[in-house]
Amino acid sequence: MPGALGARLRRPRGIIADVDPARKRTVRLAVALGVAVLLAGALVYTSFDAATEAREPSQLLASAQPGKSYELTGKVAAGSVRHNGDLLSFRVRDRSGQASVPVRYTGTIPDPFREGREVILKGSLRDGVFMAQKDSLVTKCPSKFTKKHSA
Repeated sequence: MPGALGARLRRPRGIIADVDPARKRTVRLAVALGVAVLLAGALVYTSFDAATEAREPSQLLASAQPGKSYELTGKVAAGSVRHNGDLLSFRVRDRSGQASVPVRYTGTIPDPFREGREVILKGSLRDGVFMAQKDSLVTKCPSKFTKKHSA
């Protein structure tokens, strides 16, 4: 009887059972490294594919392609901020120039948002209006380490 019980408890012999344990470890390591390389490649591809170049209004107006996504950066123009329900309309102007583009935005408005503040938005240009993606508004706070210009 002990022989019959022992026969039933033995591992079945097959391809995997016959492989040397050191070889199993090597194969597992190779598979794990292959998967890691594929995941790293996918991460690099998506990070470069999703990257957009930040442009000021003058650059955007000169070379924007319809339907393409851009990051718009500049200062909120004085007297341009209008709230209409959930829609926020304002103009973004170049930091050092007079070119500006109208912006339509819906979403969360950061507390430091106001006229004259630098902002960054993601979106696309349609019929001369920058249509910002929802919740893409980022307000840059002035640095306390920059020198103040005397008036």
